[in-house]
Amino acid sequence: MSTSTRWRQAWPEARTRKFRQAAFAYLHVAILLEAAAYVMLRTGAFTDRFGPPVMYLLLGGGLAALIVWSLYSLQNVWITRLVWAVHSLRLPSLISGAFFAGESARFVPSMYLTAIVVVVMNLWMLARAGWDL
Repeated sequence: MSTSTRWRQAWPEARTRKFRQAAFAYLHVAILLEAAAYVMLRTGAFTDRFGPPVMYLLLGGGLAALIVWSLYSLQNVWITRLVWAVHSLRLPSLISGAFFAGESARFVPSMYLTAIVVVVMNLWMLARAGWDL
């Protein structure tokens, strides 16, 4: 590692490329999640129990943009590792929906299986950048 500031870290080109790849992988996951949430909103799958669903779409999009920007621009290993850790917390609910959903499941298991594949691929890209694998 060459120079760094408090948040921004500078790396050799090979490591920089890993952070950029992780940023674009996360961008694609975010687009997929936002699109799925939008479709779920249009079909009435969301309730307004915790506030208006549109607010969550906007907050999710803003958070995703911030994460993509930080991965691409800051290239900070601790931010990347934090994103990896939080993103990995999606797996238990996805596994539950894919393999242990009962008859009253709101979504088909294939949706959860697809999400598992996408999340694991994204975790792999984040790990490559965060731990220089």
